[in-house]
Amino acid sequence: MIFTFRLVSDEVDNFKREISIDSDATFLDLRNAICDSVNYDKGQMNSFFLCDDNWEKGKEITLEDMGADSADDVYLMEETPLSDFLDDEGQRLIFVFDYLTDRCFFMELKKTQPGRSLKDPVCSLAFGNPPAQFVNLDEFEARIDEKAEKTAAADPDLDESFYGSDEYNDDEFDASGFDEVNPYE
Repeated sequence: MIFTFRLVSDEVDNFKREISIDSDATFLDLRNAICDSVNYDKGQMNSFFLCDDNWEKGKEITLEDMGADSADDVYLMEETPLSDFLDDEGQRLIFVFDYLTDRCFFMELKKTQPGRSLKDPVCSLAFGNPPAQFVNLDEFEARIDEKAEKTAAADPDLDESFYGSDEYNDDEFDASGFDEVNPYE
Protein backbone atom coordinates (compact mmCIF):
# COMPACT_ATOMS: atom_id res chain seq x y z
CA MET A 1 0.00 0.00 0.00
CA ILE A 2 1.18 3.54 -0.70
CA PHE A 3 0.62 6.36 1.79
CA THR A 4 0.58 9.99 0.69
CA PHE A 5 1.15 12.59 3.42
CA ARG A 6 0.59 16.34 3.25
CA LEU A 7 2.86 18.54 5.39
CA VAL A 8 2.14 22.15 6.35
CA SER A 9 3.70 24.62 8.76
CA ASP A 10 2.11 27.12 11.12
CA GLU A 11 5.14 29.39 10.54
CA VAL A 12 4.95 29.73 6.75
CA ASP A 13 1.57 30.19 5.09
CA ASN A 14 2.49 29.17 1.55
CA PHE A 15 4.49 26.06 2.47
CA LYS A 16 3.25 22.59 1.50
CA ARG A 17 4.84 19.23 0.76
CA GLU A 18 3.30 15.93 -0.27
CA ILE A 19 5.29 12.76 0.22
CA SER A 20 4.31 9.32 -1.06
CA ILE A 21 5.90 6.34 0.66
CA ASP A 22 5.30 2.60 0.95
CA SER A 23 3.30 1.59 4.03
CA ASP A 24 5.99 -0.99 4.90
CA ALA A 25 8.65 1.72 5.11
CA THR A 26 9.76 2.86 8.56
CA PHE A 27 9.18 6.16 10.27
CA LEU A 28 12.92 6.75 9.74
CA ASP A 29 12.39 6.45 5.98
CA LEU A 30 9.57 9.01 6.22
CA ARG A 31 11.71 11.31 8.37
CA ASN A 32 14.55 11.16 5.84
CA ALA A 33 12.16 11.87 2.97
CA ILE A 34 10.82 14.91 4.84
CA CYS A 35 14.33 16.20 5.60
CA ASP A 36 15.34 15.71 1.96
CA SER A 37 12.24 17.55 0.71
CA VAL A 38 13.04 20.63 2.82
CA ASN A 39 16.87 20.38 2.80
CA TYR A 40 17.15 19.92 6.58
CA ASP A 41 20.17 18.44 8.35
CA LYS A 42 19.41 14.80 9.24
CA GLY A 43 21.79 14.92 12.19
CA GLN A 44 19.22 16.61 14.45
CA MET A 45 16.98 14.94 17.03
CA ASN A 46 13.30 14.78 16.07
CA SER A 47 10.14 12.80 16.65
CA PHE A 48 6.76 11.95 15.22
CA PHE A 49 3.66 12.16 17.38
CA LEU A 50 0.40 10.47 16.49
CA CYS A 51 -2.40 12.98 17.00
CA ASP A 52 -6.13 13.09 17.44
CA ASP A 53 -8.45 15.26 15.32
CA ASN A 54 -7.57 18.31 17.45
CA TRP A 55 -3.81 17.87 16.95
CA GLU A 56 -3.30 16.73 20.55
CA LYS A 57 -0.09 14.72 20.77
CA GLY A 58 -0.38 11.05 21.57
CA LYS A 59 2.10 8.20 21.07
CA GLU A 60 5.66 9.28 20.19
CA ILE A 61 7.92 7.60 17.65
CA THR A 62 11.41 8.95 18.28
CA LEU A 63 14.76 8.90 16.55
CA GLU A 64 16.68 7.67 19.59
CA ASP A 65 15.81 6.13 22.93
CA MET A 66 16.62 8.86 25.45
CA GLY A 67 16.56 6.34 28.31
CA ALA A 68 13.63 7.91 30.14
CA ASP A 69 12.26 5.83 33.01
CA SER A 70 8.74 5.55 31.77
CA ALA A 71 5.97 3.01 31.85
CA ASP A 72 5.25 3.89 28.22
CA ASP A 73 6.75 1.83 25.43
CA VAL A 74 9.51 3.44 23.38
CA TYR A 75 9.00 3.32 19.63
CA LEU A 76 12.08 3.99 17.52
CA MET A 77 11.76 5.31 13.97
CA GLU A 78 14.29 2.84 12.65
CA GLU A 79 12.33 -0.17 13.96
CA THR A 80 8.74 0.98 13.45
CA PRO A 81 6.95 0.46 10.12
CA LEU A 82 4.38 3.09 9.19
CA SER A 83 1.74 0.37 8.84
CA ASP A 84 2.04 -0.43 12.58
CA PHE A 85 0.28 2.84 13.48
CA LEU A 86 -1.26 4.22 10.29
CA ASP A 87 -3.96 2.89 8.02
CA ASP A 88 -6.81 5.41 7.67
CA GLU A 89 -6.95 8.46 5.47
CA GLY A 90 -7.21 11.57 7.60
CA GLN A 91 -4.91 10.32 10.37
CA ARG A 92 -2.81 13.14 11.77
CA LEU A 93 0.78 13.36 12.92
CA ILE A 94 3.15 16.03 14.10
CA PHE A 95 6.80 15.91 13.06
CA VAL A 96 8.87 17.89 15.56
CA PHE A 97 12.03 18.98 13.76
CA ASP A 98 13.30 21.45 16.39
CA TYR A 99 13.10 20.15 19.95
CA LEU A 100 14.51 23.30 21.53
CA THR A 101 11.64 25.48 20.34
CA ASP A 102 9.06 22.72 19.70
CA ARG A 103 8.74 23.69 16.03
CA CYS A 104 7.04 21.18 13.81
CA PHE A 105 5.23 20.20 10.65
CA PHE A 106 1.59 19.19 10.79
CA MET A 107 0.97 16.08 8.72
CA GLU A 108 -2.11 14.30 7.47
CA LEU A 109 -2.43 10.97 5.69
CA LYS A 110 -4.27 12.27 2.62
CA LYS A 111 -4.45 9.17 0.47
CA THR A 112 -3.93 5.42 0.65
CA GLN A 113 -3.44 3.27 -2.45
CA PRO A 114 -3.98 -0.42 -1.61
CA GLY A 115 -2.43 -3.04 -3.87
CA ARG A 116 0.42 -0.75 -4.91
CA SER A 117 3.97 -0.46 -3.65
CA LEU A 118 6.75 2.07 -3.87
CA LYS A 119 10.45 1.28 -3.62
CA ASP A 120 11.63 4.75 -2.52
CA PRO A 121 9.72 7.72 -1.07
CA VAL A 122 8.77 10.48 -3.50
CA CYS A 123 8.10 14.15 -2.85
CA SER A 124 5.22 14.64 -5.29
CA LEU A 125 4.44 18.28 -4.40
CA ALA A 126 6.83 20.98 -3.22
CA PHE A 127 5.17 24.36 -2.80
CA GLY A 128 6.74 27.34 -1.05
CA ASN A 129 9.82 27.62 1.10
CA PRO A 130 10.02 25.69 4.38
CA PRO A 131 10.66 27.45 7.66
CA ALA A 132 14.32 27.67 8.61
CA GLN A 133 15.44 24.55 10.45
CA PHE A 134 17.13 26.61 13.16
CA VAL A 135 16.04 29.95 14.60
CA ASN A 136 17.82 32.68 16.47
CA LEU A 137 16.59 32.19 20.06
CA ASP A 138 16.49 35.93 20.78
CA GLU A 139 14.23 36.49 17.76
CA PHE A 140 12.10 33.49 18.73
CA GLU A 141 11.59 34.81 22.28
CA ALA A 142 10.75 38.27 20.88
CA ARG A 143 8.03 36.71 18.70
CA ILE A 144 6.60 34.88 21.71
CA ASP A 145 6.57 38.12 23.73
CA GLU A 146 4.90 39.93 20.81
CA LYS A 147 2.16 37.28 20.59
CA ALA A 148 1.61 37.51 24.37
CA GLU A 149 1.26 41.29 24.14
CA LYS A 150 -1.27 40.99 21.31
CA THR A 151 -3.25 38.43 23.32
CA ALA A 152 -3.25 40.69 26.38
CA ALA A 153 -4.34 43.67 24.29
CA ALA A 154 -7.16 41.63 22.75
CA ASP A 155 -8.44 40.54 26.18
CA PRO A 156 -7.91 43.20 28.87
CA ASP A 157 -8.92 40.71 31.60
CA LEU A 158 -5.66 38.82 31.00
CA ASP A 159 -3.16 41.07 32.77
CA GLU A 160 -0.51 40.40 35.41
CA SER A 161 -3.13 40.06 38.16
CA PHE A 162 -4.86 37.27 36.23
CA TYR A 163 -1.95 34.92 36.95
CA GLY A 164 -1.73 35.72 40.67
CA SER A 165 0.62 37.69 42.82
CA ASP A 166 4.39 37.58 42.57
CA GLU A 167 4.59 37.77 46.35
CA TYR A 168 4.32 34.59 48.41
CA ASN A 169 2.64 34.90 51.79
CA ASP A 170 3.16 31.88 54.04
CA ASP A 171 0.07 32.83 56.08
CA GLU A 172 -2.17 32.32 53.02
CA PHE A 173 -1.15 28.66 52.62
CA ASP A 174 -3.47 26.26 54.44
CA ALA A 175 -1.79 22.89 54.92
CA SER A 176 -4.49 21.47 57.18
CA GLY A 177 -5.75 19.13 54.46
CA PHE A 178 -2.36 17.47 54.03
CA ASP A 179 -0.91 14.64 56.08
CA GLU A 180 2.65 15.05 57.26
CA VAL A 181 4.92 12.49 55.61
CA ASN A 182 8.43 11.64 56.67
CA PRO A 183 10.37 10.77 53.49
CA TYR A 184 13.07 8.98 55.53
CA GLU A 185 10.79 6.31 56.99
